[in-house]
This record gives sequence, structure tokens and C-alpha cells, in this order.
Amino acid sequence: MLPLPDALRPPAERLFADRLELAERFTTLLAEQGPERGLIGPREVERLWERHVLNCALMVEAIDPAARTLADVGSGAGLPGVVLAIARPDLEVTLIETMQRRATWLEEVDAELGLGLEVVRARAEELHGRRTFDAVTARAVAALDKLARWTLPLVAEDGQLLALKGGSAADEVDKAGTVLTKLGGSDPRIERYGVGEVEVPTTVVLVRRRAQATRKGVTRG
Repeated sequence: MLPLPDALRPPAERLFADRLELAERFTTLLAEQGPERGLIGPREVERLWERHVLNCALMVEAIDPAARTLADVGSGAGLPGVVLAIARPDLEVTLIETMQRRATWLEEVDAELGLGLEVVRARAEELHGRRTFDAVTARAVAALDKLARWTLPLVAEDGQLLALKGGSAADEVDKAGTVLTKLGGSDPRIERYGVGEVEVPTTVVLVRRRAQATRKGVTRG
């Protein structure tokens, strides 16, 4: 099992509570199988806890407590979708992934950990007009203007888009303003979580989907 560093145990216990063992099992699976299956780079193994698992787990603080359904677009290795499913067992989590080998990995993880996940092998656009969710998450998928075209149509009215971003967050929000408005997005804001707990806090761009938003979409360019 990939050990949880002592310095990170307090935030891990706070975020995962009595499901910390599940988080440890997932992290170990990712450490053992991730590099050989092309899910993470070999150099990422030693920093899986802080830079990946806890980085994603901190997103849970941005999710509306009333949310009941969540979709993770481009779930890949299960970051953040699997992590959020562990931290918020009340959520019905759908993992959307285009690549078969990654979708297979996610199904294996679900079977191993018993999380009750739904794994959908599809592009996000294929679900437009068919599915909506209270919250939609994405991590390192694309710049916000492009990401919004794929994800905001999946957000239920008055739901949330939560995009995990880095130092370019403010610039991306500025550039995506027009697209967000056309897609019914409102009140984009940038929040940081884990300040004082982890070396690199988690930066999340949050966008609310307006109730009674226009049904006109923006096609993928």
C-alpha cells in the first residue's frame, strides 16, 4: 500500500473521514497499475497523495451539499471522479471517458472498491440533450472556453460546473466569458481550497448554470 505521508494525514482524515481506507486502496491501485497502463507518469507515483488524490478531494468543498448527481468529464485515471465518489458517498457519480482502456480501468476500480459508479464511454457532446447532472467536474481536460462547450450543456439548471485549474485560471475565465454567457453560465468565480493544509492548494473555477437558461448550444469548434 502506498503510505499516506504523516503531514497529509490531517487533511486526508478530514476529507475522507471513515472512508479513508477506500482512498488508500484507490491510491495504491493507481500507484501499482497507473504507470504501466498509461494513466499516470512514473514520476507521479511518489506525489500521488498531495498532487493528485488530495488535490482532487479538496474539490468536494466546492460541491453544493444539496447536489445528488455528479458527472466527471474526461475521468481518465479517476481524477477527480473516483476520489469525489469516495469523499461524497451520497452522490451518484458518472464517469465519462472516451478511451476504452481508461473506461476499463474505471470499471475495474469500481468493482474492486464497490463504489457503485456509472462508467460511460462517450464524448461529452454525445450526451448533450440526453443527460444532465447537479454538478459536472473536469480536471486538466481543456481551456475553459473549450471545456464549457463540452460540459455546460450537461449541467442541470441551477447546477454547477467545477473545473480544476492552475495558475491560468483568471486568464481562462476572462477569455471564456462570452461562451459561458451563451451557454447559460453565470457568476464564474475562482476559489482556492486547502490553503495552509497542502503545499499547492486546489484552484477551482465554479460556474453556475442559470435556471431557465437558453437552450441554444455552442457547437464544438
